Amino acid sequence: MEEDKVPQDDANVLDGKLKVLKYAVDKDGNYTKVKTVGWEPENIVLSQAWEDINEHVSEVRQKVLNGKLSPIAYHMAKQMLDVAMLAGYVGYSTFRVKWHLRPGVFKRLSGKQLDKYAQAFRISREQLLQVD
Repeated sequence: MEEDKVPQDDANVLDGKLKVLKYAVDKDGNYTKVKTVGWEPENIVLSQAWEDINEHVSEVRQKVLNGKLSPIAYHMAKQMLDVAMLAGYVGYSTFRVKWHLRPGVFKRLSGKQLDKYAQAFRISREQLLQVD
């Protein structure tokens, strides 16, 4: 795509607050970086993806509030992490992280363990215990 033909649709999911870096060909035929707010099909797909993510976070939040999952599950969903990724961040096995997703087990975690999770999510221990 040529540099001057990179789409700049105003009606994007991020309301023009964020521009995405794309590569295009300049007048000399060289690749160059061009910032764009996107184009309609891309923005529709992004909007739908964020709707799905927000719906998933809401479902997980409700499970935490109903006592079926620990707050770790909510923060994982909110930050789009899976068990394996979180296990890598906190230095636990995936089995152990899955075990900590149980509300009863979560209630018995030590302060040090809670701090590990809080640090992985980049939040305070108090925020870890909440599902806002």
